Amino acid sequence: MAESTFTVKGMTCGHCVSSVTEEVSQISGVQQVDVDLPTGKVTITSDEPVAEDAVRAAVTEAGYELVG
Repeated sequence: MAESTFTVKGMTCGHCVSSVTEEVSQISGVQQVDVDLPTGKVTITSDEPVAEDAVRAAVTEAGYELVG
């Protein structure tokens, strides 16, 4: 198992968290997605390390921006 943490900008409410969680969960190999709204931190647990480009695309699809 691998764990990666990313920062997402623009989330302001529970609906934002749901949107990001739903999109990121669709990435191949992702087992769990934990979103901390106050910090914008998104922690992904997956079978193997997740490509940052895949996370960026999922977060963008949800309507938010990956920082860094």
